[in-house]
Amino acid sequence: MLVSIASWALVFVAFALAEVAWAFFVINALNGLCRSLFEPTSRALLSDVTPKEKRLLIYNMRYAAINVGVVAGPLLGLMLGSASSGTPFMVAAGVYALYGVLLLIQFARYASDLRTGTTAGEAPLRMGEAFRTASRDPVFMPILLGTVFCVMGYAHSNSTMPQFLSLSFEEGTRWFTYMLTVNAVCVLVFQYPLVRLASRFSPVNSLIAGNICIAVSLLLCGMLNSGWLFILDMVLFTVGEVLLFTMLDVLIDQIADAQYKGTYFGTIGFNNLGSVLAPLFGGWLLDTYGQTAPLAVFVPVALSVVIGIPFLLVARRRLAQRTARIAARGGESVQQLSS
Repeated sequence: MLVSIASWALVFVAFALAEVAWAFFVINALNGLCRSLFEPTSRALLSDVTPKEKRLLIYNMRYAAINVGVVAGPLLGLMLGSASSGTPFMVAAGVYALYGVLLLIQFARYASDLRTGTTAGEAPLRMGEAFRTASRDPVFMPILLGTVFCVMGYAHSNSTMPQFLSLSFEEGTRWFTYMLTVNAVCVLVFQYPLVRLASRFSPVNSLIAGNICIAVSLLLCGMLNSGWLFILDMVLFTVGEVLLFTMLDVLIDQIADAQYKGTYFGTIGFNNLGSVLAPLFGGWLLDTYGQTAPLAVFVPVALSVVIGIPFLLVARRRLAQRTARIAARGGESVQQLSS
């Protein structure tokens, strides 16, 4: 984590100093690399240091903090300077550096509470073994495949939806800006009550519900003819987003063994393939049918999202079977101890 944060600070310094286009491409790739290192490690660390009964709250707070940053970051960038100025990047680098220092202090302060290395007599974990374990997990793989389509649905909100609005409405870009604001506010307002309600059910059920909400929201986009209706539709979309991304962390934490959590959190990141497929598929539909045939665009988009549901149903069934086997083994152990 410390290496990724320090590297991230340097990446934003490089953004501020870059002057040619190819440099921005290289630096942006390094930015993605830092994120791919930090995200799974941070989530695994949160799982390690948090009592099981409080992990849902912690993942909830983490997602809320991310959305606060999503709202505040662009506003601060506008306040600090124009696109020709490197000041916003330098400020971002300073924020990352400060965060790294705070992490360093906290790690030193609570070193005894952090699990570092392996216990005596335990063989060190090999990366190849960890990835093989994740890829052979009969519960994890359908979750990964199913969430590819969930993420694909979410990614349409940043690709297909704004393109459609800009083509269909005179002030489509302005309406989309309002939708983003509503999305961010709704995440912060709805997140806690939604997650509290979802915690009563299996995390897989929450993923399925989130998938359905996003699919229905995208389908409605093909039927709406008013910017205000699109804003209301974004509320439903946000409900699906919260159920999907918050409960996914809880689910991965639940199914992964302690020593493999970093690998599981890292491997689930491959569902970002959906973020690549969404603009390609949505862009092709818009090029083929245009904004004059919205149902021809958004019906296939919505159907592509629900393709993930069968995979999630398989994961739910296998998770229930695994839980039943573990419970049965626990019952046998109790009987042996009492005999």
